Amino acid sequence: MTYPNNGWTALAEPMRRAILERLVEQPCSVGDIASALPISRPAVSQHLKVLKQVGLVVDTPAGKHRIYRIDPAGLEALRAELDSFWSKTLAAYKAAVEKPPET
Repeated sequence: MTYPNNGWTALAEPMRRAILERLVEQPCSVGDIASALPISRPAVSQHLKVLKQVGLVVDTPAGKHRIYRIDPAGLEALRAELDSFWSKTLAAYKAAVEKPPET
């Protein structure tokens, strides 16, 4: 199985977005996440592996479990990409609006 190489691709999968939304509320174990979603623990683990690989979540050991939480640096990187896209889009719109009409 090939995993996505960036956050946007990883978040294209609806269940990964649902997992990320859950982790925004509070850090959770795989079992906590699986109990709130209609997928198995192994499926949650695979989705978390992808989210971790692209830098959107981090985990820490807690006894027999691992607790997953949002990685603020990963979300900041996504936000920076979106801000860059938005800035370029607004600049292009401004240039188009200010362009003198062709005669």
